[in-house]
Amino acid sequence: MALKRMDNEDLAAMIEFFRELGLELEGRAMVEGEWAGRVTGLGDQRVEIAMMRTPDGHGRLELSRFLTPLAIADHRNAPVNALGYLRVMFAVDDIDETLARLGKHGAELVSSEVVQYKDAYRLCYIRGPEGLLIGLAQELG
Repeated sequence: MALKRMDNEDLAAMIEFFRELGLELEGRAMVEGEWAGRVTGLGDQRVEIAMMRTPDGHGRLELSRFLTPLAIADHRNAPVNALGYLRVMFAVDDIDETLARLGKHGAELVSSEVVQYKDAYRLCYIRGPEGLLIGLAQELG
């Protein structure tokens, strides 16, 4: 039986999603071999990565797709408070406009609304590509 495709990871869609959010693609590369496996503890591995840079140039987000070894766990439907579940939050200028743009890439609100905290923030979590959990925060005033 031959592997036809890997449906659970679409790096190109992830890159486009984060471009729409405002990050810039810095570069793509293949990371592989025994040395890389010593970093992750996975042994010999082959991983396609894309490095995204925040607009201010101070933050970077690494997107990765493991080709070998294959993924053994799927946390895409884990709730926001799941142990070990990774999430990231971004500050945005206009949360409604951001949601409209990201919705075209499949993003959906985790709850049914954007919540306002006092007169300070509007906040929400969304699920992006592959079920990735992303927080959005718009500072008010």
